[in-house]
Amino acid sequence: MCQMDSKDVRWKQRYSNYKKAMGQLTEFVEKPDLNKFEVQGLIQCFEYTFELAWKTAKDYLEAEGFSVKSPRQTLQTAFQAELVHDGHTWIDALEKRNLMAHTYDESVAQEAERLIRRRYYPILKALQKKLENMH
Repeated sequence: MCQMDSKDVRWKQRYSNYKKAMGQLTEFVEKPDLNKFEVQGLIQCFEYTFELAWKTAKDYLEAEGFSVKSPRQTLQTAFQAELVHDGHTWIDALEKRNLMAHTYDESVAQEAERLIRRRYYPILKALQKKLENMH
């Protein structure tokens, strides 16, 4: 029982950090015209918010009795458990994180900003809402 309690607490603590990161990401996303430095900030904020998202999902799934090891396995299990709905977009975001390290290239940074705003922010927001209902 004690182990389950600590796992339950861990995902809720991580969720609290995820929620704060989502607040920061929302500020970037809601600002329509970002300068190149703000775009870099948006991308960095997305990177750590995405990291918190999959780790929060991992902690939640483990508290529910699932065994997950990698980010990819976590996202696949989260999809199967209906914690997330757009599994392909989650995997795409996971794969595009490496691309985003190259924000010094302005065209890469612009593409990253577009993907974050249109595809990745909505799935992060949906996960936040789903976890909030379970909190």
